[in-house]
Amino acid sequence: MSQEHVYPPVSLYVDGILGRCPRCGKGHMIRGLLTVAPTCEVCGLDFSFADAGDGPAIMVMTIVGFVAIAVLWYVEVTYQPSYWVHAAILVPLSAILCVGLLRPMKGLLIALQYFNKAEESRHQS
Repeated sequence: MSQEHVYPPVSLYVDGILGRCPRCGKGHMIRGLLTVAPTCEVCGLDFSFADAGDGPAIMVMTIVGFVAIAVLWYVEVTYQPSYWVHAAILVPLSAILCVGLLRPMKGLLIALQYFNKAEESRHQS
């Protein structure tokens, strides 16, 4: 009778957003900016299942779009600046938000993929 190591329950959403292992909550799931680690250095979970695809990019574009439009609308209604001021605000705001949100969204989607045991569909021949 083989007995697997039992891991304490972790906060899936917090660990995903912070890029920690969805099984143990201690190891790193993402290295660098967007590279998925091969395994968890603490519990040994193999991250070969992890394929977030375009999901993080879609989520980030949606969030950044709403925030950018809200900020630009507020600036236009309040100050009525010229177009170059809008561009000077929009470009850095969008870049910072996109880069800052992409890693947490990727971690969250991979953690949800692990928790829900999501896999690619398989066709039988």
